[in-house]
Amino acid sequence: MDKDYYNILGVSRSASSSEIKKAYRTQAMKYHPDRNPDNGEAEEKFKSAAEAYEVLGDQEKRQIYDTYGIDGLKSRGYSGPGNFEDIFSSFGDIFGDLFGFGGGMRSRDPNGPMNGSDLRYDLNISFMEAVHGFEKEIEITRPDTCWTCEGSGLRPGHQPQTCTTCHGKGQVIHSQGFFRLSSTCPHCRGKGSIITDPCSDCNGAGLTNKKKKVSLKIPAGVDTGARMRLRSEGEGGRRGGQPGDLYVVLYVDPHELFEREGNDIHCQLSISMVQAAVGCKIDVPTIHGTKNITIPSGTQSGRIFTLKAEGVPLLQRAGRGDMHIGIKVITPSSLTQRQEEILKEFDQIEDEKRDSQKGGFFKKIFQRAS
Repeated sequence: MDKDYYNILGVSRSASSSEIKKAYRTQAMKYHPDRNPDNGEAEEKFKSAAEAYEVLGDQEKRQIYDTYGIDGLKSRGYSGPGNFEDIFSSFGDIFGDLFGFGGGMRSRDPNGPMNGSDLRYDLNISFMEAVHGFEKEIEITRPDTCWTCEGSGLRPGHQPQTCTTCHGKGQVIHSQGFFRLSSTCPHCRGKGSIITDPCSDCNGAGLTNKKKKVSLKIPAGVDTGARMRLRSEGEGGRRGGQPGDLYVVLYVDPHELFEREGNDIHCQLSISMVQAAVGCKIDVPTIHGTKNITIPSGTQSGRIFTLKAEGVPLLQRAGRGDMHIGIKVITPSSLTQRQEEILKEFDQIEDEKRDSQKGGFFKKIFQRAS
């Protein structure tokens, strides 16, 4: 099914060129990838808006689209604006107007400063570390700015050579019929120049792997999937660009006794048949230390006791969850002869007690009937 470019930009089919350009500026500002980091939906809308504008902003392409649709464009060699670099290259005037010359979020100079990429580090922590919080120092290996060439990738004292494929423009033009389509130069990858004398330490990459120790302060109450952002601890920049950020993603190991549900803690406590029958006081472990609870007489297996505010601290605010203790009554096994005699005697007493209660019940019924 054909895409509706007019609908994507939110304009009518009779919209003027200025109205189409204004609509695209609005979409580009709203869904720009630097304003919506890690947002796949925004990226797709940004690309769709660029594709729509490339067609509707060109009178010849627009006429073909209005007459024959997308298939008509494809039959004449059109394949869309390509990747982000192609989009920023093709619509440089738009982004220059949006962000101001030199103040855009992406460099218009392919040989200018290049910011480093964000990095991710997965960290496993224990159940109790997640509950109570802790400070930890980790060692990471990250691509950092090469000290020898200062991120330029060039051997000190040498200069890059102008790319002979794009003649320094960073873009190559493909002509087919009356279409002129531009794409990133495959030889220099849009830089406009080639490094013929690379730095011996980084082999022209401008980055070298370096180890660094980073201090973390994990707050109490974190859980699996929590993400910490450490600014400027990611990949180093090149040619004077800023370093990226480091994202530490936490994974909490399970506990042998406790289970977590939100900020509440669940555990199971086993007691003997005698303890359940006559009641007792018993020490139970919690994530905050040992607590003494009272088990009333006649407690049945499956009963839940709740200890208020003995759960996980609420993240970045006051208060704690609760702790829920499930009771499991253990039936004795491998009884001695004496224990069996006692239990049988106990059972006989229980039978007599039930018979007595039953007799009293029927007696009351007969009295009411007479």
